[in-house]
Amino acid sequence: MKAIRVHEFGGPDVLKLEEVPDPKPGAGQVLVALKAVGVNPVETYVRTGKYTSVPQLPYTPGTDAAGVVEAVGDGVEGVKAGERVWLTGSISGAYAEKALCNETQVHPLPEKLTFAQGASVNVPCAAAWRALFPRGNAQPGEIALVHGATGAVGIAAVQLARAAGLVVIGTASDDKGKRIVLEQGAHHAASHGDVEAIKKLTPEGKGVNLIVEMLANVNLGKDLEMLAPRGRVVVIGSRGKIEIDPRMIMTGEKEIRGMSVPNATQEERRAMDMALQAALESGVLRPVVSKEMPLGEAAKAHEEVIGSHAPGKIVLIP
Repeated sequence: MKAIRVHEFGGPDVLKLEEVPDPKPGAGQVLVALKAVGVNPVETYVRTGKYTSVPQLPYTPGTDAAGVVEAVGDGVEGVKAGERVWLTGSISGAYAEKALCNETQVHPLPEKLTFAQGASVNVPCAAAWRALFPRGNAQPGEIALVHGATGAVGIAAVQLARAAGLVVIGTASDDKGKRIVLEQGAHHAASHGDVEAIKKLTPEGKGVNLIVEMLANVNLGKDLEMLAPRGRVVVIGSRGKIEIDPRMIMTGEKEIRGMSVPNATQEERRAMDMALQAALESGVLRPVVSKEMPLGEAAKAHEEVIGSHAPGKIVLIP
């Protein structure tokens, strides 16, 4: 089979399309013939070798994909050959024509969803769900601000928050983005960093209760201005440092909370996967695919996933 392999850390050019042996499923394992593979910004950070945790070289990147079960190993009872599935990780890596997975990493893909949509679930939707609920403690009736609401994580956060009974404000960089935010279920759309306009959307201008933050090194200071007393900011992403005034936290007893999906315990991960599966089946989660590219263009996809402002997820097609 063909797979993207990384033999040295570096720029996008280290992503090489190679011929590798087909994996064989062992006990408790599932082999999936992949139809679509999701590309996430975190994979570009890992590729450089400067991320907090990096794999042993050589490796095949990726965790998000969807396809058809090709074979199962001994003891696998929850899935069988021929079934459509989406993945929450793999043993062998997802940038490939096939992926070897543990049975717990394979989930039924509802018929109403395409393979490309299935490949857009794992990292973005898990990040959105964990940020909103276990870490953000989102409650019905609260006001949630989703920064970068046109990205894959932002879109998932808007959809999940709306379904959970929150009043949702999503930010975007232009009018086209604002229209997309509203189409995905937000009650209001605003420009990035427009503190006064966002506060005017809240009762008595007191601010929002919860902020889902994708770029803390740019927005965190303004986030604290927009928070209502005892509000929470959940940081999903940051690309650098930022200086803030701690008094802004003290006076309103506001909180800054970190979030990283890999920190979830095994039981938390199981609960998260079950919640995402239910949201997919009910139609609450409707992943948006911005672009489909051939597997061999993984390097180009890594360039675009960082610089693009297109809504939704970039997907590779093996």
